[in-house]
Amino acid sequence: QVQLVESGGGLVQAGGSLRLSCAASGRTFNNYVMGWFRQAPGKEREFVASISWSGGTAYRADSVKSRFTISRDNAKNTVYLQMNGLKPEDTAVYYCAARANFKTLYEYWGQGTQVTVSS
Repeated sequence: QVQLVESGGGLVQAGGSLRLSCAASGRTFNNYVMGWFRQAPGKEREFVASISWSGGTAYRADSVKSRFTISRDNAKNTVYLQMNGLKPEDTAVYYCAARANFKTLYEYWGQGTQVTVSS
């Protein structure tokens, strides 16, 4: 089992920045690919970014590629999502998730943290 707890969400004006954190506990954190997803009201959950166990490989959705950065600190069992240039359309609940590798489904999910971007 892996337990995931997100933090760092909040209310920010358009153009502002936030850094989300996801703290993991349980099984060895650095064995897992970590991802960030988001779900806006009335919409399906969508992929935001993911990062390999070593941090050497990362993917980002086209909608955030130039603005968001995913990183991880295996010594702290934490994955981060640095969000710059926030837009109102980034408003959503953000979830972190863990999976064994890039070919498997995400097995573990956090409870989410709300990000609200005002115009």
